[in-house]
Amino acid sequence: MEKLQKEKNDYSNKEELAKLVKSMKAAIYYNIGDIRYEEVNIPEVDPQEVLLKVKAAGICGSDVFRVMKAGSYSHPLIPGHEFSGEVVEIGKKVTNVKVGDRVVAIPLIPCRKCNLCNIGQYSLCENYNYLGSRSDGGFAEFAKLPQGNLLKLPSSLSYEEAAMVEPAAVALHGVLRAEINIGNRVAVLGGGSLGLLAVQWAKIMGATQIYVVDIVEEKLKIAKEVGANYCINAKDTEPVKQIMSITKNNGVDVAIEAVGSNVTREQSLRLTTKLGKVLCLGSAYSQVIFPANVYEYILRHELTILGSWNSYSAPFPGREWRNTLYFLQNGRLKVKPLITHKFKLKEVSRVFQAMLNQDFTFGKVLFVS
Repeated sequence: MEKLQKEKNDYSNKEELAKLVKSMKAAIYYNIGDIRYEEVNIPEVDPQEVLLKVKAAGICGSDVFRVMKAGSYSHPLIPGHEFSGEVVEIGKKVTNVKVGDRVVAIPLIPCRKCNLCNIGQYSLCENYNYLGSRSDGGFAEFAKLPQGNLLKLPSSLSYEEAAMVEPAAVALHGVLRAEINIGNRVAVLGGGSLGLLAVQWAKIMGATQIYVVDIVEEKLKIAKEVGANYCINAKDTEPVKQIMSITKNNGVDVAIEAVGSNVTREQSLRLTTKLGKVLCLGSAYSQVIFPANVYEYILRHELTILGSWNSYSAPFPGREWRNTLYFLQNGRLKVKPLITHKFKLKEVSRVFQAMLNQDFTFGKVLFVS
């Protein structure tokens, strides 16, 4: 194994290296709460597939929930759907990239046959595959994917920034659904990475007053750094009352719920102006319950409730992905402040347990090579 490692370190021809090296380290999910750092075979690429050397991979909240609580569609499985890397091998029919290209992975593999795919609504594909939940993903030294599931990176972007493209595209998909306009007042409930990305997209779209609500002061400080006008710690004050006071009881035009809790769902309804919109970005991990008087806000204020799922449109992968790369490149979208922790993949079991237990305050957590 030491000889093989030396060959890996010294070899200059990356395409030949990928053929030489037969095994890799990966995080393998076996069952709920059971994820292990083990050695497995490097996947073999088909004629239209690409093999990446994974450089950075983000941990999504859904990864922790799936691995530690809910279970996945199949196992054993390599999780991870937010990742970037370098092309080290290409199939015989691959034409869009070459060995050595720096790329970001696109995890959704749409069927391209269902009615929704036929109208370009790839996020809602009826028969999709997905890297990291239905097929092996990016928590590994190497990952394979179809050639249509990657985008080349601008030279100015790091691999770590590129690992943030997928969640940034998810946030943009939702903000586009909400149709935020110039001059809008926007509240974002939840200062996690998705919420803080939504803050920045709302600002790019022209929102002039952006409120962020969270209970962690460190996250509120980052929110201020990336463009929030008002940061409200819900431990110290009642956020709806404060926002209503600042807006002279008008409320906000758009509320973005980015936590997935009943508390923030209620708040999002109560602080939205009449004829306003509530965008649901946070997944529900328990029963969704509204008191009758809070539900009445939907009726009496004629609110529009918007769901948002995934990050794709036509042409695949869509304007969400291409605009994310554009705004990252020109510096208007900032993801470095959101990355709070970096670990080696060999620490995967400990990191997942600590994130589940909330043993530390974190934003976006990355595995880096």
